[in-house]
Amino acid sequence: MYILNRAIIVAIAKIKRLHMKRGSRVMGKKESGKFGSWLKKYKHAWVFLYIFIYMPWFLLLEKHVTTNYHVIQTQFDMWIPFVEYFIIPYLMWFAFIAAAFVYFFFTDVPGFYKMAKFMFTGMTIFLIISTIFPNGQDLRPVVFERDNVFVDMVRMLYRADTCTNVFPSLHVFNTLSVCIAVHESEKLKKHKAVCNAAYILAALIILATMFLKQHSVLDVFGAVIMAYVLYKVVYEPEKKMIPQLSKQKFSKQKRIAAHNK
Repeated sequence: MYILNRAIIVAIAKIKRLHMKRGSRVMGKKESGKFGSWLKKYKHAWVFLYIFIYMPWFLLLEKHVTTNYHVIQTQFDMWIPFVEYFIIPYLMWFAFIAAAFVYFFFTDVPGFYKMAKFMFTGMTIFLIISTIFPNGQDLRPVVFERDNVFVDMVRMLYRADTCTNVFPSLHVFNTLSVCIAVHESEKLKKHKAVCNAAYILAALIILATMFLKQHSVLDVFGAVIMAYVLYKVVYEPEKKMIPQLSKQKFSKQKRIAAHNK
């Protein structure tokens, strides 16, 4: 009897282990299936690999462009006062860019591709310009008139960010990239408050680059010109194609209607 009971217990244990193995296999297949579907759905994440091109190149420039650079500034920059409170919108730029990428990544893949193409092309042009034409500015104040938390934040910014590799301003260009992407988004056009908030923040960010003495007026204008040219290359061709496609579709429908008569 003992031997029989022992055999039954061993058999039950084996059945349990078999069921557990099968269950783990099924769970493994489900998990791999979920991961595969996630990769398929978000395959456009490959675009972010650009960071492995941009960051090493930029850090190399930051390390080597420290002296013997072309100073880019004008007399007009001397008339712009230093205002430390602009550090708030200046730092909000990081959240502004990140929020735009997250939104378009998950909700508008074609819009995401266009914004990434626009932005990363401009960033590459910036790297090429900074490599061929080392540049910087000497606008930063040596002594601050006031002493407050905002000035302390500016001091931290100056320590973290050099005054070289400034033309054209990427802070301004990437801000304009987001504004253009927002303006061209059919979904966001329905939300006027969101669009207006983005444009107002963008304007404050652009002003901040000059009031914090991070960039000169020339850096800003250089970014605006680059954004205008790339808009013509990235967004304009598709906008011209849409009326043509609509016209062709209308003509086709007209011919079908005439043939049916």
